[in-house]
Amino acid sequence: MVKIFKPILVFLFLLFNLVIAQPSFADPIAEKSPEYAQITQQLNQLLQARNNPSAAGYNTVEQIQKGISDLQFQKYIMETTEDWGVCRNETGRTLAVYAHKPSKYGSSANTLFYLGNGRKTDDEWDCDGIYLPSGVNVAGISIPVTENPVVENPVTENPVAENQQQQPRQPLYVKIVDGTNLIVRSNPLTGEIELNAPPAGVFSVGELNPAVPYLSQAQIDAQVPNAPID
Repeated sequence: MVKIFKPILVFLFLLFNLVIAQPSFADPIAEKSPEYAQITQQLNQLLQARNNPSAAGYNTVEQIQKGISDLQFQKYIMETTEDWGVCRNETGRTLAVYAHKPSKYGSSANTLFYLGNGRKTDDEWDCDGIYLPSGVNVAGISIPVTENPVVENPVTENPVAENQQQQPRQPLYVKIVDGTNLIVRSNPLTGEIELNAPPAGVFSVGELNPAVPYLSQAQIDAQVPNAPID
């Protein structure tokens, strides 16, 4: 009887490790994504310049420390996850997201999709970030109203400046690093979009290639959700 149960237990143990447990042989995103080297380089540069924030384009020690903390968090994400970027929509409305299908033969083009409320993108795809129509604010991110297409490692300044700056003249692309499990929520009191992870950058969509249409939130809400989902 013992001889019969022993191979069954071995089989169940292997099944648990293959199906339930995290596969130990899976490569982290850090070994697959070119973004890892870029983040590591940016982090090293900020660490060297933290005693001289202005040399790195920051106004205060607090701002450069925020940039360092964000990069350290992004680096940790890439070192500890095997999945590509995943976006979850908890805004109560349709969310526009950028995504592509990674492949060892080369990634497909980054495409604008529409993700229904309560849904998350397929983890076999790479959700690269979200599209925000003009006038939509993001909590904790200072968005300039001047013609400045890219804000790397955005930081929040004082509340007055934040209110003045968080009125984008153009729609925005909020990028996340590979491996991020992004949850996008809408604050019912302020109406601001809230993110559970720091963005890798904020871009004016007019600077993206290929160009994307200028859409209002009402137009996004009218779209049939077509994002790849689990």
